[in-house]
Amino acid sequence: MTNETHIPSLTNLEYFSYIDEQGQLPEIFQGKIGVYAIFDQNKSLQFVGYSRDVYLSLKQHLVRQPEQCYWVKVQTIERPNRTILENIENAWITENGSIPVGNGENKEKWTQPINVKSLMTLEEQASYQNPANDELAQIKIIKNVARRVEAEIVKLLESRGLQTQLRFNPKLKEEGLLDLKS
Repeated sequence: MTNETHIPSLTNLEYFSYIDEQGQLPEIFQGKIGVYAIFDQNKSLQFVGYSRDVYLSLKQHLVRQPEQCYWVKVQTIERPNRTILENIENAWITENGSIPVGNGENKEKWTQPINVKSLMTLEEQASYQNPANDELAQIKIIKNVARRVEAEIVKLLESRGLQTQLRFNPKLKEEGLLDLKS
């Protein structure tokens, strides 16, 4: 826990494995308010964010950027206070010496649902853009693309040992978006 006058150095915080030996995400952060730093396999800082539920945010980032989420450092606080959270976030980014890719030009990939339209195969694009298809046919095609991308993400995470259940929002799939159900 921290207070407004003491901002912990990112360097001094403990690394937590994103997926532990039991295949779970760090459940100690469930329902905790705090700031978190996400690192790749080489412990290179990828993203800094804050949340009212660090665990749910970590889960969401893992689905959106599975190749970048291997280690995490977290600082929790007692009560929600955006100023404190933003001050810690900014201090950690400054301490890093450069803006992490997830906080720069790739921020949308970390903070927004996955847009599966950009992940369509050429075959799927041709089928989607076929003038003979009505809106209902297009929705069906985009839902199938979303299911394919979801299956690829789940397979990748299972290959890393993830046991935590992932539930995607079925309503978003119709819009070509993929995100966890909150």
